[in-house]
Amino acid sequence: MKIGELARRTGASVRSLRYYEEQGLILSGRTSGGQRVYDEDAVERVDLVQLLFRAGVASRDVVEILPCIYSGTTTPAMVGRLVAERARIDEKVRELTATRNRLDGVVRAARARLATTV
Repeated sequence: MKIGELARRTGASVRSLRYYEEQGLILSGRTSGGQRVYDEDAVERVDLVQLLFRAGVASRDVVEILPCIYSGTTTPAMVGRLVAERARIDEKVRELTATRNRLDGVVRAARARLATTV
């Protein structure tokens, strides 16, 4: 598929897809006219890259992680990186949960004040 089709199917911009390719996150072939073409599995790979980016994983770390997922190549360093990313995300979840709980208390207090003034 061409880059525009991959962008449409993944919701990624063409610019992002070019960046992903520059970083080695996705691979493309070329037509005789020099246009990028992607295999069907590029859709799943772009989805995973975007998921990892949304989780806060840096592109250099995604480059290290992807071979473990797609080629079956695994090294102790890759496993360590995956474990470290999981721990980082767990900590972020704890922080967000604490923030949400604190906000719930503020909302309850605000509603209580509103109820006594109406």
